[in-house]
Amino acid sequence: MRSSLDLTRLTLLLALLSAAVLLGACGKPPGMGGPAPAQGTPQVGVVTVQPQRLAMTTELPGRTSPVQIADVRPQVTGLVQSRNFKEGSDVKAGALLYQIDPATYRVSVDSAQAALAKAEASLQTVRLKAERYKELVGIKAVSQQDADDAAASLQQGEADVASAKAALESSRINLAYTRVTAPISGRIGRSSVTAGALVTANQATALSTVQQMDPIYVDVTQSATAVLRLRRALAQGELSGGTANAAQVSLLLEDGSRYALPGKLQFSDVTVDQGTGAITLRAVFPNPNADLLPGMYVRAVVEEGVNEQALLVPRTAKAHTWRGQQTGHVA
Repeated sequence: MRSSLDLTRLTLLLALLSAAVLLGACGKPPGMGGPAPAQGTPQVGVVTVQPQRLAMTTELPGRTSPVQIADVRPQVTGLVQSRNFKEGSDVKAGALLYQIDPATYRVSVDSAQAALAKAEASLQTVRLKAERYKELVGIKAVSQQDADDAAASLQQGEADVASAKAALESSRINLAYTRVTAPISGRIGRSSVTAGALVTANQATALSTVQQMDPIYVDVTQSATAVLRLRRALAQGELSGGTANAAQVSLLLEDGSRYALPGKLQFSDVTVDQGTGAITLRAVFPNPNADLLPGMYVRAVVEEGVNEQALLVPRTAKAHTWRGQQTGHVA
């Protein structure tokens, strides 16, 4: 009986040992049976924050526009003989752009000159007659009526000469208008006509357009609410420097690069746009290399004021949880 009991106990012990070996071969389940990961000791640093001067800036969307723009239109009618510029080039004010056939206008000048010479010759005759009659009427050699008629003829002759001079000047002006020149200095765009085209005086379609791009304007908009907030901060002394016209402005181009040359705020509009509730600000930038073209989309960084007592906290002083929340604080 006792030996049978011992045999049973031995069999159970062997079964337990076999189960333990099998569990060991299968490995330990994740997160169980091993030592807990060691917790690192947090590193704590101390930074003393001092008030310092900080420029307050605002980034605003805007577009570039030329300082001056002028459409080139003919002031006389005729055939274009030649185009004397390269499209997309820089031109100077007064440079010849188009030559309109001047033949008929030269004839008009010659005709006006002849008419003036005729009027001056007639004037000389009536002047001598008027002077002679003025002397003769004093000795009763001619009637007073004849003297008056001679004086009237003299005035008529003088008027004819003045009219002929005006006609000659008008003809000369029209002849000069056959030379279509650049109204301003700047960069000229494409031409809408070629040699041989018929153009008319003051036509609606411009022959070309000249734009002055150095310097160049940048027009941006800012909400009226932001302007009021800025003025309130200035009045309370929280900011200094103000929105003066000399405020510095920098540009971010459409590709994300920064424009190399700084600009200055020139003026702010006095009217709020009723549709958008925004105010237009205009800055002027030097553009010697024509890197900024009219109509480009840009972002202007406007320096609106200076906070003399700003507290700047290092980026490392702000820790974040795995949810992205900031855990650091300033005492």
